[in-house]
Amino acid sequence: MTSTPSSGAAVDQLAALVRQLPPSCGPVRLVAVDGHAGSGKSTFAGRLAEALGGAPVLHLDDLATHEEFFGWTRRLRLQVLDPLGRGETARYDPYDWELRRFGAPRALEPAPVVLVEGVGAGRRALRPALALVIWMEFDAADSWVRGRHRDGRGLSAFWDDWTEAEIRHFAEDPSRPFADALVRQVPEGYEWLPGPSATARTTHSLTERDDLTPPP
Repeated sequence: MTSTPSSGAAVDQLAALVRQLPPSCGPVRLVAVDGHAGSGKSTFAGRLAEALGGAPVLHLDDLATHEEFFGWTRRLRLQVLDPLGRGETARYDPYDWELRRFGAPRALEPAPVVLVEGVGAGRRALRPALALVIWMEFDAADSWVRGRHRDGRGLSAFWDDWTEAEIRHFAEDPSRPFADALVRQVPEGYEWLPGPSATARTTHSLTERDDLTPPP
C-alpha cells in the first residue's frame, strides 16, 4: 500500500530548487514572482514563502504609487537591493494606497531567500540581482477580470488606468521570455515547468498530489 503524498508537493519542489541556487544579491537568493495583475502572485508567493520556512516577501505594491505604477526601480534599488547586496538590513517606505503617501520605514532582513512579488518583478533592471524569475501563467484578460472582481466597482477607474499601464510596461519590458519557471493553477493546487530562460533544466510538471523527489 503506497502512502498519500503530502499536500503542497509542487510548491515544496520549487522551494527545493530555490534552496539549491547560489546567492544573487549579496548573501540573498532574490526570487521574483511576476505575472499580470490578478494572476495569483501574492497567494503563490505566500505559499512558496511558507515552504521556504517563512521567507520574507516584498510586495511591489508597497513601492509603486498612484503616480508611478512602474516607476519604483530606483526606489527599490536604493532602499532594498543595495543594502541586501551588502548583507545589511534593508529599510523601505511602504506606500499607503488610501492615504496616498509613504508610511514609516519597514525592515527587510537579508534572509537566505527573499521573494519579490508584483507586476514587473522580473523586469530588465532587476534581473541581474535575481536568482530565479517565476511567471504566473494566467491569461492577462482573465487576470484583470479576477482583479476587478476582487477589488469591486469602486476601483473600476483605477483598473482602467492600471491595465493600460501594464500593457505598455510589458510591451516595453516583458518578463515572461526571461522566466525560469512557469506556474499554473490547477484543481489540485499548482503545477510548474521550466520557463523560456531555463534552457538547461529538465521539465518538471508537478501537482500537489505528485510524490516526487526534489530536482537534482
